[in-house]
Amino acid sequence: MVVFNILSKFIGWINQSIAVIGITAGVAVSFVNVVARYAFDASLVWASELSIFLFLWSVFFAAAYCFKKDAHIAVTIILDIMPTKIAKIMLLISHIVTLVFLATVSYFGYEYLLLVNDLDERSIDLWGMPMWIVYLVIPVSFALASYRVAERIIIIARTSHEDILQESEAEQVLAGMGMGAKENADNENVKELNDMVKEVEKKTGGML
Repeated sequence: MVVFNILSKFIGWINQSIAVIGITAGVAVSFVNVVARYAFDASLVWASELSIFLFLWSVFFAAAYCFKKDAHIAVTIILDIMPTKIAKIMLLISHIVTLVFLATVSYFGYEYLLLVNDLDERSIDLWGMPMWIVYLVIPVSFALASYRVAERIIIIARTSHEDILQESEAEQVLAGMGMGAKENADNENVKELNDMVKEVEKKTGGML
């Protein structure tokens, strides 16, 4: 258990670090290129491609990190109306399908990586950098995302079906505003806030 906790924290650190470094460096490179172009009339030919690759790595690893926080958009209308036992089974099935998809993309991403390496594909603008370095983001980020989904599957399997459904996204937003419908409101405001949550979910279709 300790090993898995350490591994989980390490994977989270990797995802966060690459996401932050990628977006920060991408913005910095783009800014420098804009300044060089309009202030000094000297555009950096490599800046555009480098910024794209940095943003690409940032997005993929940020998406992998979102699986840890369960922050990806999810439509829970059907789950909300299902009995909790069935909802738990549906959640397990959806996460297993997601795991298979992510693992498959990771595997074939690795296969494509080998092909690119064999073809010796290189970037023209980035000083002949091997393109397998760029494409490495696919197998690695999807493998890390697969691990996160596997964690979620274990958590769901161990959680009682009565407690399986989390607060809706609308309730989470209201709680963040200090207007929690379940815990932070007094008795006089509970009904009003619950009605507000239902109205928000009705208008957004469960996708706030």
